[in-house]
Amino acid sequence: MCGIAGYFTLPRSRTSTQMTAEVTRMTDAIVKRGPDDSGAWTDAETGIALGHRRLSILDLSPLGHQPMTGADGRYVLVFNGEIYNFQKLRAELEPQGHTWRGHSDTEVMLAAFQQWGVLEATKRFNGMFAFALWDRQERVLHLGRDRLGEKPLYYGWSGDSFVFGSELKAVREFPGFAAGINRDAICSQLRFSYVPDPLCIYEGFYKLPPASLLSVKTPAEKPVPVTYWSLRQVIERGVDDPFTGTETEAVDTFEAMLKEAVGMRMVSDVPLGAFLSGGVDSSLIVAMMQAQSARPVRTFTIGFDVPEYNEAEFAKAVAVHLKTDHTEMYVTGQDALDTIPLLPGLYDEPFSDYSQIPTYLVCKMAREHVTVALSGDAGDELFGGYERYFVGRNLWDKFAWMPPGMKRAAAGALTLLPPQVLNSIGGMTRPVLPKRLRHVPFGDKLHKLAEVVAAPGMETLYLNLMSHWKQPEQVVIGGQDPQTSITNRDGWPRVTDFTHRMMHLDMENYLPGDILTKVDRAAMGVSLEGRIPLLDTDLIEFAWRVPFSMKVRDGKGKWLMRETLYRHVPKALIDRPKRGFGVPMEHWLRDELRDWAEELLSETRLKREGYFHPGPIRQKWKEHLGGTRNWHFYLWDVLMFQAWLAGMK
Repeated sequence: MCGIAGYFTLPRSRTSTQMTAEVTRMTDAIVKRGPDDSGAWTDAETGIALGHRRLSILDLSPLGHQPMTGADGRYVLVFNGEIYNFQKLRAELEPQGHTWRGHSDTEVMLAAFQQWGVLEATKRFNGMFAFALWDRQERVLHLGRDRLGEKPLYYGWSGDSFVFGSELKAVREFPGFAAGINRDAICSQLRFSYVPDPLCIYEGFYKLPPASLLSVKTPAEKPVPVTYWSLRQVIERGVDDPFTGTETEAVDTFEAMLKEAVGMRMVSDVPLGAFLSGGVDSSLIVAMMQAQSARPVRTFTIGFDVPEYNEAEFAKAVAVHLKTDHTEMYVTGQDALDTIPLLPGLYDEPFSDYSQIPTYLVCKMAREHVTVALSGDAGDELFGGYERYFVGRNLWDKFAWMPPGMKRAAAGALTLLPPQVLNSIGGMTRPVLPKRLRHVPFGDKLHKLAEVVAAPGMETLYLNLMSHWKQPEQVVIGGQDPQTSITNRDGWPRVTDFTHRMMHLDMENYLPGDILTKVDRAAMGVSLEGRIPLLDTDLIEFAWRVPFSMKVRDGKGKWLMRETLYRHVPKALIDRPKRGFGVPMEHWLRDELRDWAEELLSETRLKREGYFHPGPIRQKWKEHLGGTRNWHFYLWDVLMFQAWLAGMK
């Protein structure tokens, strides 16, 4: 895992010494992505500068240093990530006459580009990666990003130069950087809690979409990314050629494939471990690791003193059963609060999924013991684990038959009383309710249900389920709510089942925009490499061939994953209600964070900065403080933008 940055500018407009100093300043801004080594390669004659920061994982010797030039001298590469099938590719390339100086995957990538060309080589890579490749022969700069977007890559234009970097903090160090803030991107962040691909918070800059290549022939050229892999095609192939074996054969096949995927991600020249929450996904990854390890696997969990947020006891039980070398740390509310000032620097684009806090804390704790950690992310998207899949499907089944007028009437009936009144009624009945329902804001829930009932179609229902601010353009001054693949059906695969549709949209939007962004920035903020076996290319293709009945059954998701896990961990240790990886933000905003939030949300400040209409925000803040409504999700979106903005000044 590393960090890259660079630029393509007018030929002979800078000296080589200037270019080296400039690109080094860019990579120094992302030193935590690669604290072990740094390098720069420049060519003033063509105007190209490539920079690299290295976190040494494979081939710790100087032979793994980047930027790296290929054996024939044609290509120069800077690369962030891991190519997990590099040993297989190496074996394919050796009969073609390729030889090696070291044993890094970077060297194999360069040989692959030389042998098969940029497009075909990238198609063969199974891994997480973002790279910049300079073709000295054709004088073309190629940028590439992995299939699902595990590794970030930003690019854009500053003056007469094309600039790129793993993070925006590197891009901002380019001389003369003066990009304005993209108000449409703020709208997206208020809606989803993240800025989706290909948008960027800065005007004139973009995220390279997952599974894309961008080829730049001149600094002024504005090329369009091309895809080398299509999730849509993977899904449609799965529909056309479904897995037809028995359930036992499905479990056998999945277990063998996952074991291989985990094994490839256990290749490391530095200490390695795994995150363990005690849930299905992380427990299964750890079980696959322990099954092929001669020593106890290092596992890590954080716990909270607040019972409804604590999973540490479940993780410990799984760790004891699998005989891992387990480390747990209980964090206090103050530990979490102390993390908040760090967030704008970690996520140097506004990001407001507040599970970013415990994610950072568990990464920080793991980094004290290992340099690489495997996680169970992507199981929900691939095998139907999210609660919204069941909520969305049930609601769709109940209300899809209704004509639009009847839907609107039903929604109106649910919202006859204001949510504050309904919340008060719920409060009066609290003493006689089961514990799990005593703190449910009934008014908020009913009004949320009304929004869903009124949805005219599947995509609108899903959009409502995924949205915080439903009309962000009414809050952001001068902003428009951009279209995404959720609202644009043109790229949708041929899938008719509503749950499968939501899983597809999550893989294309929520997974790269939220989950993978959160994990990458939290881990890299402490110089830890995170690896995600469930995003193995072959596993993704297999998952979309698996019949829906082997994913969701009896009101539970991830059936195939569960059945595989039960071969290694007793069912009693796993089957329990799922808990989110979260923090009590609704309470913190009324108490410990109140003064901090008030300063960022003050009407005077909002008017002075000019990005938000103060009225809707101040109203939600007032209602939240008064306890009549819970607006913590909405407020956290605004607060994270405000904190980011303050950090940029």
